[in-house]
Amino acid sequence: MKLIFAIVNGDDSPAVSRALTKAGFFATKLASTGSFLSAGNTTFLTCVENERVEEVISIIRDKSHKRRQFVPTGAPMDSGVSFPVEVEVGGATVFVTDVERFEKL
Repeated sequence: MKLIFAIVNGDDSPAVSRALTKAGFFATKLASTGSFLSAGNTTFLTCVENERVEEVISIIRDKSHKRRQFVPTGAPMDSGVSFPVEVEVGGATVFVTDVERFEKL
């Protein structure tokens, strides 16, 4: 068995959740925050048989989209005005680990 941790942008979280449920996967959702933009994320935890790992990752890949977004720089320039900077946000970060024991009580 494998435990999949998937950190997904908050905008993509509902689509990922629906797709995982529709495919028959159970997942625990945790609210999380990214350190770079302090943006809201959702961390999904799901335990699956080894042969289904790629299926879960494929669902997450299909429903998590990278996009460009303007964010304030946070530090005003000499003029006292801060200028927005374009950054890439979204997508997902996925970790897969071995599970020694799994029980649903």
